[in-house]
Amino acid sequence: MATLRDIKRRIKGVKNTQQITKAMKMVAAARLRRAQENIINARPYSRKIAEVLSDLLNIEKNINNPLLTERKVENVAVVVVTSDRGLCGGFNMNVIRFVEDMLRNELSEFSANKKVQLYCVGKKGNDHFTKRPHKVAGSFPGIFSQLKFEFASGLVRELTLKFLSGEIDKVLIVYNEFRSVIQQKTTLEQLLPIKPFNKEEEKVIHAEYIYEPDKVGIIEKLLPKHLNAQFWRILLESYAAELGARMTAMDMATENAKELIRSLQLTYNKERQAAITKEIIEIVSGANALKES
Repeated sequence: MATLRDIKRRIKGVKNTQQITKAMKMVAAARLRRAQENIINARPYSRKIAEVLSDLLNIEKNINNPLLTERKVENVAVVVVTSDRGLCGGFNMNVIRFVEDMLRNELSEFSANKKVQLYCVGKKGNDHFTKRPHKVAGSFPGIFSQLKFEFASGLVRELTLKFLSGEIDKVLIVYNEFRSVIQQKTTLEQLLPIKPFNKEEEKVIHAEYIYEPDKVGIIEKLLPKHLNAQFWRILLESYAAELGARMTAMDMATENAKELIRSLQLTYNKERQAAITKEIIEIVSGANALKES
């Protein structure tokens, strides 16, 4: 049985942990506000550029760009977006399990023949897959501490060059989409070849525009901008989702610490009361013994 000193030491340790989790929750909450603003600002641009590109592709049927061409898939690249740090619940494991399931199921044939290249964005995914028999073609840990658009455009450029050269035939991205502070959704998106944006059919009359330069020239210019915008949005989504998951996890940890302290305090009071009662009984018994003698 634990002594009073042990219980008191444990209460102190849990209180120290509670202070840490509370501070981490506050830090995550402060960063989340800015991350939410960034993703809210990025979503309209990425969506609109995808809509404009889709509208142009529906109008101009004679476009022949390799970034839009579906071909026989022999090599696949999977970009795995996780966080650099833990203590965010199941945020990282949800993505890792999703990718592992893909490698065992729909990509099993490619994975068995070592024709799946993994690009691990974030330390947690990189640590997981580099210790396993998977082909990790790119490792990018520590990028979320200073997330920059240049990184997104650089990785998109590398993947695009490999796609155009025929080294890879499809690029998939797995990440956590930010839904709310308490909700993230593990999402799979295809980056290359580019798929037209699927928007709901609206019963409106579309005006006919005169394009300058021609529609083909505009499409050629929009394609790389579209790729950069979508991947940048994905990184912002993942970062905001990470902060939301960490804030929720630290809030739960703080509440659990509070409940544990209450339970330990109750145990401490019971043990202390039992010790006092025992001492009183010993004193009374001793006094009675002296009185009888």
